[in-house]
Amino acid sequence: MSGATHLTSEDLAAVATAMRDAGREVGALTATMLTAGRSNLTYVIGDGASRWILRTPPRAGRTPSAHDVAREFRVMSALAADVPVPSPVVLVEDEAVIGVPFTVVDFVSGVTVQHQEQLDRLDDGELADVVAALVGTLADLHRVDPGAVGLDDFGRPDAYAQRQVRRWTRQWQAVGVDGLDPLATELAGRLAASVPDQRRTSVVHGDYRIDNTILDGRDRLERVGAVVDWELSTLGDPVADVAVMCAYRHPTFDLIVGAPSAWTSHRLPTVEGLAQTYERASGETLADWDFHLALAYFKVAVIAAGIAHRAREGAASGAGFATAGDAVETYLGLGLEALGVRV
Repeated sequence: MSGATHLTSEDLAAVATAMRDAGREVGALTATMLTAGRSNLTYVIGDGASRWILRTPPRAGRTPSAHDVAREFRVMSALAADVPVPSPVVLVEDEAVIGVPFTVVDFVSGVTVQHQEQLDRLDDGELADVVAALVGTLADLHRVDPGAVGLDDFGRPDAYAQRQVRRWTRQWQAVGVDGLDPLATELAGRLAASVPDQRRTSVVHGDYRIDNTILDGRDRLERVGAVVDWELSTLGDPVADVAVMCAYRHPTFDLIVGAPSAWTSHRLPTVEGLAQTYERASGETLADWDFHLALAYFKVAVIAAGIAHRAREGAASGAGFATAGDAVETYLGLGLEALGVRV
């Protein structure tokens, strides 16, 4: 069980039993951890013949709203006919089985492009196809009628931006960086005073960018094989989803992830270019774009502040924890600039 320090042989036997109860033929399982730390834990599990992906929340320090694997499983199950997602296998919410709730989905073969060095292996034509596929897939997600796929109660359908402003303002008050309160307060205040009417409602991913997809293609990468990491998904304004994708494009995002990110590469379209590509793919206008982009920058600033806060408290370590705080001021400034305020 190399890399599976959180899973015992008894845990894996229990997972296999749950999979068999769901109708899958499964032998003795082994596991290797793929990701750990800030988000849900992800393992590749296999029996020598087949592979699957196992997701669990962290064993400690979790909050249900931030690590809700059942929510991920539900949205992927609902969207499977309309959006490329891993095929769901089983959800077990009873924590008595392995100590935490867990989900299993089918393994999706392909490539995850996380770092710029991986992106740079793509030639210009291949990269253009990847961008078109990424943006087109997001547009496809936003076309799905939540009620038609059983997600009409997946979140409140209205006042999404207003709730987001309140949520991230409260979060800043909990984790804000010393010396930056005036900047953050001004941005939060301007956002609260200019919330636009919500014109559309859709399922939103909440964290969409290249490294939260698995890319695929026979001879070259040209399509999205699966969209992953749905833990922030809800019902909301699709314009806000596009804005968050664009906010991650700024090179300062590298300070948050602690490495040159694929999504900040100068070879990708600018924020304006991505927005225009989405409008062409979706046939929809990105209404109130400046507001939504400013809100997205504010959200990323607060995320960076939260990472820095946990590092100061000694609650976390690793890539990005030492440098995330340096990104906060830039992102707050970008938010104000999006609203036309000179910083």
